[in-house]
Amino acid sequence: MSEPASTVPASTGPVARSPIAPVPPVLVVAGWEVSGCRARAGLTLTDCTPLAKVGVRAPVGGRAAAELTAPFGRAARDPGGILVVGSGPGEWLMLAAPGQAAALIGRAEELASRCPGELITATDLTHGRALIRLSGPRGADVLRKVCGIDVSDGITPDGAAFRTSVAAVATDVIRDDAGGALSYLLHCERSSGAYLFGELLAAGSEFGIEIDGFTPPGI
Repeated sequence: MSEPASTVPASTGPVARSPIAPVPPVLVVAGWEVSGCRARAGLTLTDCTPLAKVGVRAPVGGRAAAELTAPFGRAARDPGGILVVGSGPGEWLMLAAPGQAAALIGRAEELASRCPGELITATDLTHGRALIRLSGPRGADVLRKVCGIDVSDGITPDGAAFRTSVAAVATDVIRDDAGGALSYLLHCERSSGAYLFGELLAAGSEFGIEIDGFTPPGI
């Protein structure tokens, strides 16, 4: 079962809160309330809502699209470690460590300056969306219970990205293996975050899923 962290530091300033209530003990990490649980299981669920999230729109087939490194349906890390997701035609989601939203928007603005004539917009989604990481070799089995997409390696390999219904919630699903271990990021509207987290926990109960608290950089 999950282990609690040994210390729970008090907040000394404004604290951001995820729509997913953290399981005690509650820590403040990078300005966010997070769970201090540390999982021992091979299958874990982590609330990664503290990650910086910026949505970018640019013309399909334009210069900016070519420079954003990830085509529609794929995700890739750039040299700076930012995860760029081709989440839709002319749409990208950029994910980075907590507190980096301004830097991500600055990157999009710099890209726009190099692509005159292209309409490029960047929107900070950090507090308006929820983000969950499902990790472990049985992660695909959990998704099969709540999602109709074929998540086998041949169809959705590492780096695949797709938008679908997960437990009846519109969700961006990103296969983002970590250290060779199977891992998925699930991105949805803030209002659906707590529900989706609960449904994934329920779906993973037969596989021994445990909550693992967020630790930076988290991406």
